[in-house]
Amino acid sequence: MIFFINSSFNKQNSGIEHAQLKRAGLFRDHEEPFKLVFRDWNPRLHNFLEDVGVSSSEVINMFDYFQQTEDVKTKILHVENLDFGLEDLNYLKESQNHRYIVTHGKQFISRVNYFGDDDAERISSVEQFDAFGNLYRVDNYDFRGFKTLSQWYTPDNKIGTEVWYDLDGRPVVETFNRVDGTGKLVKSGWRLTEKDGAVYEFSNIEELTLHFYNCLNADYWNDDTLNVFIMDRTHLADWHLQNLDRPAYTVLHLHNSHAGDAQNPMHSVMNNFYEYGLTNANKYDAIISATKKQTSDVRRRFKPKARLFTIPVGVVPDEHFKQPQVPMSERVAGKVLVTARVAPEKRIDHIIEAVGIAKAQIPNISIDIYGYVDHRDNDKAMTDINRVIKKYHLEDSVSIKDYANNVAELQQQAQVYGLASVMEGFNLSLMEAISNGMVGVTYDVNYGPNEIIVDGENGYVVPYEDIQAMADKFIFLFSHPDKLQEMSTRSYELAERYSEKNVWRAWQRLLSDARKKAVEYVPDISHGIGDQRKK
Repeated sequence: MIFFINSSFNKQNSGIEHAQLKRAGLFRDHEEPFKLVFRDWNPRLHNFLEDVGVSSSEVINMFDYFQQTEDVKTKILHVENLDFGLEDLNYLKESQNHRYIVTHGKQFISRVNYFGDDDAERISSVEQFDAFGNLYRVDNYDFRGFKTLSQWYTPDNKIGTEVWYDLDGRPVVETFNRVDGTGKLVKSGWRLTEKDGAVYEFSNIEELTLHFYNCLNADYWNDDTLNVFIMDRTHLADWHLQNLDRPAYTVLHLHNSHAGDAQNPMHSVMNNFYEYGLTNANKYDAIISATKKQTSDVRRRFKPKARLFTIPVGVVPDEHFKQPQVPMSERVAGKVLVTARVAPEKRIDHIIEAVGIAKAQIPNISIDIYGYVDHRDNDKAMTDINRVIKKYHLEDSVSIKDYANNVAELQQQAQVYGLASVMEGFNLSLMEAISNGMVGVTYDVNYGPNEIIVDGENGYVVPYEDIQAMADKFIFLFSHPDKLQEMSTRSYELAERYSEKNVWRAWQRLLSDARKKAVEYVPDISHGIGDQRKK
C-alpha cells in the first residue's frame, strides 16, 4: 500500500492538500491503490474530502482508526435528538451564534452548537453545565452524526482531560492536560485502549503516532512488497518512519525550498520544516522534489545516499487538453490574477505595486486576488497591501476576494498571472494558470516559478525583488496584444509537461524502485508463548 501522510483536510487548504488531490486522481485513474493518511482529529474530515471526490475507503485518520469509525453511515442529529434525561425542555435558537439554549423551567441545562454552514443544523458540540451554571464538559460530534470526543473541564475553566470514543461509547483514546512546573497547561500523556482490550501509555502524541504507523504497516504487510510511506508534511513522520518496527519504503517529499533562503540554496540555513529530515536523509529510501533544479541542488549540497526523484506535484488532466483554448481577445483586457494565500511570504503587495507603476501607461490594468487571509504578524500581509493601494490610488483597480473553488474559470477570464513569493516548492496555481492559457510574470524565485515559466516563451522571469522589472513586463504585454496571444498559445503547449502521462511516468520510476527493495523482516516469536497454563 502507498500512504500519503498529512495532518488534516479542511474547506480551505494549502498547496500541499491540492497537490494530494491531484495525485490521488492520478493514482485512482491508473488503478494504483493508495491511502490518504491524516494524523489530526477533524470532525469534518470525511465531509470535506467527499466534497472533492475522495471516498472514505481512500482515507485513514489516526483517531478514526482507533475509534473504528473509518467508514460510518452518515445520520443527521438535531438538538431534539439529544437525551438530557428530562422532559418538557425548552429550546431557544440563537441563529447568529449557530446554537440552541436548552432550559428546563428556569434551569439552564445546555448549549447545543450546530455546524454553521450546514442547512440541516447538524450538532457540532454540546456544552454541559452543572446546577450552578459551571461548564464541566463539552461533547463534540462528528459531522457524520456520532459523539466522538468529550472534553472535561477543570474548576478554573481549562480542558483537563479529553476522551475519544468508539461508536459504542467506549473510551478509546485519552489525553491529559496538567500544569507543569512553569504554570503552563501541557499534555502529560496519552492512553490508548485497543479493541482487544490492550492498554498502551504514551508520553506524547509523537509516540502514539509512531504506534499508528506501525499498525498501518502491519495491517497492510506483504511478504513480497514493502509498503510505501510518503511524507507530505514531514513533521508528522520524519522521526517516526526511522523507527518503524517493520521495514518500509520511506520517502521525504520536499514541498518547499529546502533552504531558509531559497535564493541561496547551497549555503543558507535549512528550512526548519525539513531540517530534521534532511539531516537524517540517509535514513530514508528516497527524496522527492517537484523540480529538476531543486533535485540538482539537493544532490549537490547534501550528497544523500537516498534515491532522488523529480516528480511535479501538479497534474493537468487529459480531458483538459481537449478543451478549446480561450483567446486573449475574449478575456478581460489588462486583468492580472493572483490565487494564493494572502500571506507575508507571498508578497502580493509587490505585484500590486507593479500594477500601480504600470497603471500610468496602462489605465485599464487591474488585479484580482483570491485567497484566504493569513493574519500573522499583526496582519502584515494586508497592512502592506493596503499601504500600496493607498500609495498608488488603486482602490478601483484592486479586488481582494475570498478563497475560490472555481479557479479554472477565473484563470480563463484573466490574461496575466503575477507571482512574487519569497520561496516556493512548485506553485500549483501558476501551473494551473498556464494550463488555462495565462501568461506568467514571476520573480526568478526557487523553486518552480522559474521552471514553469520559460522566460520569453510563456511569460517572463524577472530579477528577484525587482518590482520595476515586473511593472515593465506588465506594460509590454498589455501594450502588445499579438505578443500576449503568442505567449498564451505557448502556455497551453508547455502545460503538456504536467500531463497525466508525463507525471505518471515520473511516479512509475519511484514505485519501481520501491518494488526492488528487498523485504527483510524477522518477526518476534508469537507461537507457543501465549497461554502457558497446564491443560
